[in-house]
Amino acid sequence: MASEQISIRVAQETDVPTLRLLIDASVRGLQANDYSPAQIDVALQKVFGVDSQLIADGTYLKAETSAGEIVGCGGWSKRKTLYGGDVWVAREDSLLDPKKDAAKIRAFFVHPNWARRGIGTLILDACEKAGMNAGFTRFEMGATLTGVPLYRARGYTELEPLEVPLGDGLALPIVRMEKRLA
Repeated sequence: MASEQISIRVAQETDVPTLRLLIDASVRGLQANDYSPAQIDVALQKVFGVDSQLIADGTYLKAETSAGEIVGCGGWSKRKTLYGGDVWVAREDSLLDPKKDAAKIRAFFVHPNWARRGIGTLILDACEKAGMNAGFTRFEMGATLTGVPLYRARGYTELEPLEVPLGDGLALPIVRMEKRLA
C-alpha cells in the first residue's frame, strides 16, 4: 500500500454503495477520539453520508488505487449547503455567486487504513482547483473536529464553532472554516 498510486476521479452514481461503506468506516475509525459513540451513530443516520447533488453536479471526487479500490472521497459545491449528505434535512441547494460567495468544501472522508497518506490533501487540492476554474476565490466548510488540523495546515482559518443538532439532546460540534485565494 505504501507505494500505491492514487488517482482522483469524479464520483459516479454507481460508486454510491461503496462510498456509503467508506464513509461509515471513516467516521467510526477516525472520529472516535473527537466524538462519542452516540454522536457518531446519530450523525451517520442524520448528517454524514453521500450527497447525490454533488455527484449530479460532477463536483464529488473519489480517490482510487490502481486496483480500483476507493480509499477516500470529498467534494466542493457551488450550492449553499454547508454540510450534510442526502439524509440531512436542512439543505439549501440554491446556487452560489462566485463573485460574492464562497464555494463549499464538503463531505471529506478517508478510509482509516489509508489515513495520513496525503489522500485528503490530494482531494482538497483538486476541489480548490476546480472551484477556482469555476470562478470562486473563497472556500468555506463545516469541518469536523477531526478534520480541522488538515484544513488548518492547508491554509484555512477558523471562523466560528458550530453545533449540528442531532436530536435527543445530542449535538455534533464542527468548525466553520474559510480560505481566501485572492
